[in-house]
Parts: sequence; C-alpha cells; structure tokens
Amino acid sequence: MKREVRYQGAIIEKHHILLIKHTEHSGGRSYWVIPGGGLEDGEFEEKCVIREMNEETNLVVSVERLLIEETELGGIYQRRRTYLCKPISGNAQPGVEPETEANQHYAITEVRWFDLRDENAWDEQMKNDTITYPQVQQIRTILGYEHNKV
Repeated sequence: MKREVRYQGAIIEKHHILLIKHTEHSGGRSYWVIPGGGLEDGEFEEKCVIREMNEETNLVVSVERLLIEETELGGIYQRRRTYLCKPISGNAQPGVEPETEANQHYAITEVRWFDLRDENAWDEQMKNDTITYPQVQQIRTILGYEHNKV
C-alpha cells in the first residue's frame, strides 16, 4: 500500500538519537529505523509525530521543529518529514505497531540510543543500513555534529 507521507521523529537527548529495531516475523531479518508512521483521519502532523513516538517508544515527546523534508522516495512512502523531538516523560522501550498490516510483517523488538558525536560506537548493522544510516547522517549534519567516519 503506497502512502503519501511518513512522519517521523528524531528523538534527541544528551547528544543521542533514539532508534527502534524492526524484526520481521518471517525470516527474522532486523533493521534500525527512526520511529514514525502515517497520519490518522483528522490528525495534524505534530499530533501524528507525538502519537507515533509514544506508540513505538513509550515516550511522551515535544515536537521542536521540522528538520528534513524529502520528496520522491521509493518504497511505501512518497515523501518523508522528519521532526526534531525532545523526550518529556517515560522510559524508552519497545512499543507496539498498532497497524494490523504492519504488525503482521514485523515487531518492534528493541530501542537504542545512538551517540551522534561518535558513529564508531554504532553497531555494524546500523552502519551498513542503506536507508536509516544516511538519514541519521543528515540529522547529524543539520544539528552540527561532526562526521566521525568509521
């Protein structure tokens, strides 16, 4: 199912970004992603981001500002809007994927804070990811973190 826009939140705290791990039910393949999803009926963008962050990470966040808008993406979404978020309350832990279609394909199995100051500390799976890694690098650049190449 093709969707118009993916709204995602770069949750940043103490120089770290929170990512969630999706693990596919068939085959067990896993990968890190920035938490996010699509609008529900009658929902505004910032409310969507706050809801998605809470569902997927168990954190309540505030939305600071739009960081990145990307267009003409391949895959499920045509566009992606990434918002800078700050945690307000809660403890980061794997949440749920409430959408039945997505829930049939994968589960959220882990959350992890990745240090934006030092990508050398990131696991190989993250560094080799062709979707999430470039997004996090773009966030690092926008937020003024130096690229520490592996």
